[in-house]
Amino acid sequence: MTEQPGAKWNHEPTDFDQIGKLPRDSAAPAAVLGSLNITAAAADPGLLDLPWHIRLEDWPAANLAALPRGISRHIVRFAHLDGSVIAIKETSEHVARHEYHMLRKLARLDVPCVEPVAVITGRTTPEGAPLDPVLVTRHLKFSLPYRALFSQKLRRDTLTRLIDAQALLLVRLHLVGFYWGDVSLSNTLFRRDAGAFAAYLVDAETGELYPDLSTGQREYDLEIARVNIAGELMDLLEGGLIEDKVDPVATSELIMESYRRLWAELTEKESFELEDRWRVGARIRRLNELGFDVEEYAIKTTPDGSTIQLQPKVVDAGHHQRRLLRLTGIDAQENQARRLLNDMDSFRADSGTTVDEEISAHNWVSSIFEPIVRAIPRELGGKLEPAEVVHEVLEHRWYKSKDEERNVPLAEAVQSYVDNILRYRRDEDAIMLSTDTETIKMLEGGVLPDAAFED
Repeated sequence: MTEQPGAKWNHEPTDFDQIGKLPRDSAAPAAVLGSLNITAAAADPGLLDLPWHIRLEDWPAANLAALPRGISRHIVRFAHLDGSVIAIKETSEHVARHEYHMLRKLARLDVPCVEPVAVITGRTTPEGAPLDPVLVTRHLKFSLPYRALFSQKLRRDTLTRLIDAQALLLVRLHLVGFYWGDVSLSNTLFRRDAGAFAAYLVDAETGELYPDLSTGQREYDLEIARVNIAGELMDLLEGGLIEDKVDPVATSELIMESYRRLWAELTEKESFELEDRWRVGARIRRLNELGFDVEEYAIKTTPDGSTIQLQPKVVDAGHHQRRLLRLTGIDAQENQARRLLNDMDSFRADSGTTVDEEISAHNWVSSIFEPIVRAIPRELGGKLEPAEVVHEVLEHRWYKSKDEERNVPLAEAVQSYVDNILRYRRDEDAIMLSTDTETIKMLEGGVLPDAAFED
């Protein structure tokens, strides 16, 4: 490809980088582009079509996507890019580059976080005045900031599920040696996960990656989370967005309990008598139920051979996700995967346990999963991601069968779910990608027009 004046692309080479000198769109003259310096993991010519010569807060509505966003100390906007949506944050060059590289490292470690797209510096107005650099990340489909997860008011059980998801994310970050430094609900995105929530890191500008974290570092991160969550809940209470009976301070303490319970299960040593060696397998099964795999563990016996000490050595999250992906090719959240695997196992039991697991999984996909997904009307396809829809249909079928004391056929359950539940859900794929200025302002403040999300 030939290099064009006005925009410079660069990258730090890795085994999966793709980058090059890209021709500029003919509608974007060099006088407008200025001398942009774009650092990106993959070349995307569409970046050159965006109005980088304008302050982010003044971008025209035609370029913006109306999606709810969390509270941020920076100017943040969502924009359209080649059929997808990106988040753009104005900040300093040092912060933008640091966060970009932190997000890339976390992605390689398979930690739930947003995908970094680019760092863009050298922005100027047409008159030559300098503009702040920006960090560009990919918008996480079907995700929402916590402030968007309310209807009339955010219920206490929903808050508990959000905080549990935040605690699990913090544990996963600490296991890989990441110190966040600014843990909060505002710096997290949430996706529905079979009745619970999955949390994704969205702001890593204060984070640092170490070989291991000390107890003090982990505890300080946890204290930051407790204080920030209490403040965020007080803000919601003041705005009448959560139930009056919710105690912000007491509720924020839940993250301490949830985190410590999970951390202990994953990392603490366990001692037991030699004849109770079955507890080795039981501990591993408990960790699997929590969604973690044990790749290695250490067993030590006492000199007299009377007791065993067990300690997991390497713990990876995503146990059910990996099994579902291996058997079916379906990529789902952890709780969604657990729910779908349970139905798949029941399907296999009904077919006879002599059927090979992989063959039975293939039959389940063609008999259960795919018919449900195909039955969802096209206009409702953006309501929820497919795995969540299948989970909800299976739940709906179970309750309907119980209430009516009969085995409700799958097709009837799907139709009932579409007519009575899905049709009234707000579209979580895009809330909407509107260019209406008032809608954009409402969504950016966390306010949802008209009907609200169910929680």
